[in-house]
Amino acid sequence: MVIATELCALSEYKIYPGNGKMFIRRDGKPVFLGSSKAYSLTLQRKKPAKLVWTQAWRRLHKKGLSETTARKKSRKRSKVQRAVVGLSLDDIKKRAAQKPEFRNAQREAALKEVKTRKINNKQAKVTAGRSNRSGGKAIQNSRGQGNKVNKKAGLR
Repeated sequence: MVIATELCALSEYKIYPGNGKMFIRRDGKPVFLGSSKAYSLTLQRKKPAKLVWTQAWRRLHKKGLSETTARKKSRKRSKVQRAVVGLSLDDIKKRAAQKPEFRNAQREAALKEVKTRKINNKQAKVTAGRSNRSGGKAIQNSRGQGNKVNKKAGLR
């Protein structure tokens, strides 16, 4: 034989027939309350999650769940190597197989080459700048007189 039970709206305990109160809210929804304590606290608009004896509080604070659920097993993730934009997977594997001394020597050689390229660029700019200089001509101001500083030092 099945007994029709309701759940208390506040405590979430079972309410057996002949017990509790049914409270009709303003919107017309029936609310079942298991005891006068639950009824009183509902009228005071107390939150069930803040009352230690309610199921809502126990659920919020993870009480009584340790024996029912076991910990989930986490799977180990397998590492997959993928190609980078500039390199293929084979190139990456080759570089990983190389000895660190060899890679350091390659890096130093590349740095030296970059440095020499920079120095050559600077020298090229300096020589180009010297050839473009005017031969001591002074810039004249609005009155037609040359600026004394520019005459002495030349154009800069």
